[in-house]
Amino acid sequence: MSVLREPAVLVVEDEPQLRALLRAALPLHGYRLHETGRGLEAISLVERAPPDVVLLDLGLPDLDGLEVTKRLRLFASMPIIVLSARGRESAKVEVLDAGADDYLTKPFGMSELLARMRVALRRVLAAPTDEPMLEVGALRIDFGTREVWVNGALLRARLTPTEFELLTCLARHEGELLTHRRLLEAVWGPDRVEDTHSLRVFMAQLRRKLEPDPHRPVLLRTEPGVGYRLTAGPAPDRSLG
Repeated sequence: MSVLREPAVLVVEDEPQLRALLRAALPLHGYRLHETGRGLEAISLVERAPPDVVLLDLGLPDLDGLEVTKRLRLFASMPIIVLSARGRESAKVEVLDAGADDYLTKPFGMSELLARMRVALRRVLAAPTDEPMLEVGALRIDFGTREVWVNGALLRARLTPTEFELLTCLARHEGELLTHRRLLEAVWGPDRVEDTHSLRVFMAQLRRKLEPDPHRPVLLRTEPGVGYRLTAGPAPDRSLG
């Protein structure tokens, strides 16, 4: 994705007061705003012109935001930040599992939302131009296409921006134990260093996509109570075949 002077934001929200607030605030902070109150229209808008980030309510009148997230993740990888009054932990886990990148419980402060948006966009726009590829053992990460290979096989499951950032952080420190706090600060920012629950959810998602058996991981290892390390194993022998 190319860097835009004014990142495009799609607001999917049917609450008039919140839409009015976002309509007034986001352009003042350099965002181009598009909006809809319906899930099916949101999917259509993303298909026609993908935004840089989606702000998504779960309680939409025509299609639940969870289903919108699942459908968007079939073809799109931009960050999705869920804005919802559903504060239950199970609701957060479900939508993060479906492919959302972050979750804000209503009511929330505009400064917090803007901070979450900056972090989400940084994950997408900050891929280094001088490092097109990262190869660590059996793992290969292409920053240009945002594709990942394991043991020479291209992953079929698309990684969300957060998953991609988390995997990249671990891969740059192969074999090193990265604490929960260090990973949270690197990927989510310094205001999220206590959010170990989100980290566990995203590590579980990465394992489902990368590991042959997510319940017995060989690539993404847990150090109980401390953090995670990536053990990439030997690189494929390119002299064969």
